Parts: sequence; C-alpha cells; structure tokens
Amino acid sequence: MKILVLNAGSSSLKASLYDQEHQQKRLCQGSLDYGWANGLVRLQVQNPAGDSQSLEFSSRSRLEDLQQLLDTLSQLAGWTSLVAVELAGHRVVHGGRRVAAALVDADLKAEIRSLSQFAPLHNSINLAGIEAIEQLLGVPQVAVFDTAFHSQIPDFAHVYPGSYEWLALGIRRYGFHGISHQYCVGRAAEILATDLKKLRLISCHLGNGCSLAAIKNGVSVDTTMGFTPLDGLMMGTRSGAIDPGILLYLLKEHHYTPDQLDDLLNRQSGLLGISGVAADLRQLEDAIAEGNPRAKLAVEIFVHRVRQGIGAMAASLGGIDGVIFTGGIGENSARVRAAVCEGLKFFGIDLDLELNQRSPIDPHIDLNIARHGSPVGILVIHTQEDLEIARQSYEVYSAKW
Repeated sequence: MKILVLNAGSSSLKASLYDQEHQQKRLCQGSLDYGWANGLVRLQVQNPAGDSQSLEFSSRSRLEDLQQLLDTLSQLAGWTSLVAVELAGHRVVHGGRRVAAALVDADLKAEIRSLSQFAPLHNSINLAGIEAIEQLLGVPQVAVFDTAFHSQIPDFAHVYPGSYEWLALGIRRYGFHGISHQYCVGRAAEILATDLKKLRLISCHLGNGCSLAAIKNGVSVDTTMGFTPLDGLMMGTRSGAIDPGILLYLLKEHHYTPDQLDDLLNRQSGLLGISGVAADLRQLEDAIAEGNPRAKLAVEIFVHRVRQGIGAMAASLGGIDGVIFTGGIGENSARVRAAVCEGLKFFGIDLDLELNQRSPIDPHIDLNIARHGSPVGILVIHTQEDLEIARQSYEVYSAKW
C-alpha cells in the first residue's frame, strides 16, 4: 500500500510517501515553506539517499502549491501519477477525548473543527490539509491525534484543581506532541535494549513548541502541556505556564481583550517575547555571542523551565531510566542539552560532554550521550512523526478493510 503522510502547519506543509509493502519504507519527503523571502514559497524534496532539490516560486493558492509538491514527490518516487496513493494520514493536534487514530468522515471533520478553539494555531490548518487531499486525491484518510497518546493519564494528573464542573465542559489536561513522544519512547527502548514496559522515561520534545512527557511501562502518565498547547514549558512564541492572576490583572487594569491576550500568549511571548530578537534558538545564540543580555536571559529561563519540568516528571515516575531529547532544539543544541543536564546528577543524569558536542553526528543516527556507566540513559533521538503517522494510519485502515 502506498501511503501519503501530511503534516500541515501555519507556515509550512510537510509531506512524505511511504510504501507499506517494503517495511513501511519512506520513498521520499518534501515540504512547502511559506516563510521564505520576498513572499515566495520554497518547495524542497528529498529522496532516501539524502539527495535534495528545491525551488522558489510565487504562491498561487495553498491547494495548487500542494498539488505541485505532490506531483514532484510522485515523480521522485518513480510513480506515474498520484493515483498510486491509496491512503492519506494526517497529524491533527487536538483530538479531545479520542484515545486512538480514526478514519476521517464528516462527523470527525466537524469534531476537529469544533476543537480548533482549543488549538487555534493548529487544528484549523490540519483540517484544511484533510480537505485539500479530499479534493486532490479522494482516498481514505486517517487522523492521528497528538492528544491520544496521553489519554491514559490518571485522573489526579489530568483533572484541574478548579471547579469539578469543568470536566463536564471538557476542561482537563490533554497533553500534546503525543505522536513524537510515542515514536521516541519506542526508539529509546530499542537503543537501551530494554522492554519498553519496564522503563521509566522522560521525553523532552523541544522545538518551537515544547513539552515533556513522563512514560511509565509504555504509558504516558504525566505531561507538561494541558488543556491547550499553550501550557507548560516556555516555547518559541508561547509563554507556557504563568500565574493566571496575571491575566486577570491585564483584563481588569489594562483592559486587554480576549483576542489581545490570545495574541500575546500564543505569538508574542516565550523566547521571542523575552529576547525581543527571535523565536529561533539559533538566532538567539548568535545574539548572545554579540553580548545581547535579553537573549541570554531568554535562554536561561528556557533551560530553567525544562530542568524544573524534568524534576516534576521524575516525581511522577518515581525514578528515571532514560531522558530523551528530540525536536529541533533537543536534537541540535548541545548547549541547551548540557545546560539542562547540569545539576541533575542526583537523578543519575550524567552527561558525557564530548559525546554531547559530537551529537548529532548524523540526523539519521540516534545516540546515547550519557557517560559510560551512568544509571540513566541520555538519548538524542531524531523524531519521525511522519513514520508514526504512517504506521498508525495503516493499522486503522487494515482494521476497517
């Protein structure tokens, strides 16, 4: 079976083609980047050997741009046309109380749309990707939810200490980045050569969006994101957890509107809000090298929050067998990994500084960078959400047909 995986974001769209008959081999991948210079969109594709090609062009419409990307991928895969695609799988950020991936139908689309109010930066765009594939291909589609992996978090960890009536309104901790966390903990068990059901792992997904998850015996038992993807750690443009009294103060004393608060907390806070420079850690590191004190403070706050979160997740697990670093920052910033691990030796987290500096040796090589003999593995894992989406999509499709 030929499977298309689509991950639609606000400023980019990623697509991969998989062949289920060949051990779910990824044939090729590509992306559309709408943050390119001069209002152009950048199309980039890559085959399994790592050979890539790219071009920039003026966007006609998201639908036509997607058609061009898919046509390019099908040619790269050696297919005569996109007719070869038999199934499409999509990342959907908020799935509410759903506990597993599901086939897309009219009711599910309505449900995804209704949940957009809780994930305003994500769900509506994920739904647009689903509707685009309906128009272009008309094949069965599966929605794979970031929240589903966290559906077994116990009541005492997912119920907020507000009014009990909130539960009837659907207000609870859902957690996100579940697709990434699920892939990474499975890969961690392979690297540690231990049954996943015997491990206590903390997965740190650190990128523009950030979350930690505590996984015990293969099950997520706690996580930092909550009712929305705004909760928890400091992120690129999102504040993460703050005192709710701040919001009351801004509403009452400074007459903020809900829309202004939404923009402030989701788009003008985090690394960008503190530094005043950028949400991208690479740009902040350049600014720090130039002596920018606000950039330095932003990274220090970020590290403090991650380290603090690891302590909380360790308490939920009752100990740690491994810590995973993944996502754009987790995989690529040796500086952040070293700073986060510093001072955590009492947990058994003992980083090999030389291995840390060498990682990633290659984006396709996952590595244990703990010091030899350390009781806790420190794993740098290249997250492959698209592979996890393809796997779950095929399972859902196979169960139906």
